[in-house]
Amino acid sequence: MMHITVKTFAQTRELSGEDNISLDLEPDATIDTVIKHLTARGSHWELALSGSILSARNHQLCDKQTVLNDGDEVAFFPPVTGG
Repeated sequence: MMHITVKTFAQTRELSGEDNISLDLEPDATIDTVIKHLTARGSHWELALSGSILSARNHQLCDKQTVLNDGDEVAFFPPVTGG
């Protein structure tokens, strides 16, 4: 088992209702594994992680196929726009 921390920001935090989650996952889990794990918790997570959500591993943007390691921090947040 490996242990990771998941953080959510902005609308993702508002929709999920959680901002800091600890998860225990099988070795070689990916960002997609985390998404599946969280969306299984209920429709509020499905809504929070749907659409064009961005993900980061240890403060670096990454895609859904990124393999995680024990102790990693995963973050989910909506794309940022500005003017």
